[in-house]
Amino acid sequence: MHIKSLYICIFGRIMKSIVFILLLISAPGVYAQPEKPPSLDQSPLDISYYPANYGILKISGKAPAMPVMRVIYSRPHVNGRIIFGGLVEYGEIWRLGANEATEIEFFRDAKIHNKIVKKGRYTMYAIPYPGKWTLIINRETDTWGAFKYNRTKDVLRTNIPVIQNDATEDMTIYFTKANYGATMKILWENAEVNVPINF
Repeated sequence: MHIKSLYICIFGRIMKSIVFILLLISAPGVYAQPEKPPSLDQSPLDISYYPANYGILKISGKAPAMPVMRVIYSRPHVNGRIIFGGLVEYGEIWRLGANEATEIEFFRDAKIHNKIVKKGRYTMYAIPYPGKWTLIINRETDTWGAFKYNRTKDVLRTNIPVIQNDATEDMTIYFTKANYGATMKILWENAEVNVPINF
């Protein structure tokens, strides 16, 4: 083979190799290391229904067609901290949990302290004080924390007394049956708040 032709052949192969390598590098994510899944959240997400254990009742054929309501929230831990008046400041808006703002969904119209809350999905906040909490239900959903809280979107504000209770390490929200409908119980640290809900 003529030397010039040999050089052209070798040069062509080198150029093809370079182009191939460049294509591999520029192809997004083709040979990239997979992203690691998020680690376990320190404040796990939980859900409470009324009636309690609605999903289990439903699959066993013992539940009504629709639940009355449910709460979706993250459950922070006390972890040796002072919560109310410390981590959660008195007189300040609080997401009523951790991470995303707590959500409450009503599958039918309900009343809290004779104030109607229409069927729908809402966020729920609180403003804690030593002797009471101001409970807030707000139309803005899918939001993190209380940083974008907008009072003009409130559908309900009402004051609920605080009961001093035994220590509760993990924040807990659940429903119990009552003669007027149900009570939403909120417990954390030494505080207990009982929200009457009529339906």
